[in-house]
Formats: sequence, structure tokens, C-alpha cells
Amino acid sequence: MMRFEGKTALVTGGRSGIGRAIAERLQYEGARVFTAQRGADPRFEGIEADLGDPDSPDQIVSSVVDRAGHLDILVNNAGMMQEALVEDIGLEDWQRNLTVNLTAPFLLTKAALPHLRQTRGNIVNIGSIEGLGSNPRHAAYCASKAGLHGFTRAVAVDHGAEGIRCNAVAPGWIDTELNMEFIASMPDPDAFGQEIGRIHPVARTGSPDDVAALVAFLSSDDAAFITGQIYTVDGGRMAKLSLP
Repeated sequence: MMRFEGKTALVTGGRSGIGRAIAERLQYEGARVFTAQRGADPRFEGIEADLGDPDSPDQIVSSVVDRAGHLDILVNNAGMMQEALVEDIGLEDWQRNLTVNLTAPFLLTKAALPHLRQTRGNIVNIGSIEGLGSNPRHAAYCASKAGLHGFTRAVAVDHGAEGIRCNAVAPGWIDTELNMEFIASMPDPDAFGQEIGRIHPVARTGSPDDVAALVAFLSSDDAAFITGQIYTVDGGRMAKLSLP
């Protein structure tokens, strides 16, 4: 199915993990895909950028439009996570988390809006179930992802009449390289991996492709009447109550 033939997509953090799966899915369905992140990306048309630099978003979007002529899909995927209690987070670290996870998507959206207005394009933000709940020691991450969910709704409300849709996907535990390395670091990786699977009603953890499938749907005309929504992709984890 070539739902994105003739369309141009920009995926931040598209070199690895969820971002790479999204970029691959959009390209598979016909899109010309640009990625933006630190370092080169040999798989796609990569743009090297530091998303902590407030000048980067304008430069990234300008590069895409200069090379492709238009922009149809923006996927704000790049993010970071830092584990620390509130009392132990320095202001600089707090600001860095918010800059990468929330301010960069804001600036990218701001830069992209004039071009998305011309193509009646759309935005998909990659939030997290931690924008809805919280794991321990994730105050900065949770705050930034909750903010991104709110930002998603605001963009949808403000720009829907211009033909621009904006939705967010909130993944749960996804088997990215980072998470697999975390499991491998446990004293008994097999037992830990089985326990992680058991907390999900579907009895498994997610794959990056699970997220990419939903992003592709939301980016397509099949979702033409959907905007301002936050979709959890978590195998039912948030729906399951702990035992009393």
C-alpha cells in the first residue's frame, strides 16, 4: 500500500529504535524520508543536528524543504530520559530534558507550520505512557511528555481549520536497543524479560514496528477525521490494575 507516494516526511531521531521503524514504515509506503539527529544516517536522507540547540529546528525544516520542495509529515520522535529524584535534579539537567523533549518539538512545529499549511499536512508527536503515569525517578521525563501531550491538543485545536492534524502516540515498554541493553544488564536477564512481559495483558513487550504502524495510520488520509488525540501503544499495560 503506497499511502505516502509523493509525500515528504521528517522524522527526528530516525536513526535508531522507534524512530528508525517509523522512517522505514513511511518509506516503505512511498514517502521520501528525512531524519534529523546527532550524527549521520546512512539509511535515509539524514540531517545532522543537535536538537538541544534552539537554532536547529529552523535549519532542519529549511534543509528538508530546500531539498524536497515541500513537507507533508512531521514526526517529533527524538527524546531523552534521565533518572533522578526531584531533589537531585539540577536546573541545567531539568532544562535539558525539557529542551529536547518539549521545546524542540515546539520549535520544529513552529518552523514546519507554514509548509504543512500548504500541503495540508500533519504532525505526530511521540509521547509516552509516562505522560499519563510515572515510573520512579522520572520526574523530568514525565513532565516533558505530559507537556508534549498537551501541546499536541493545542496545535490540533489552533490549526485544524487550516487542514493540519496533530496527534500523539504514547508508547509503553518497547524493545528498543536501549531497553534490550537494560534487560541484559540485569542479574537474570531471562527472568526479568519474562516478568516485564507478564505485566502486559497481551503477554509480551512491544516492538518498534508496533509504534510505527500506528504512526503511519495517523499520518495517512485514513485518519483524516482524527486530530488532537493521544493513543497509547502499551499492550494494555495502563489498563491493567495491580493485584490488591
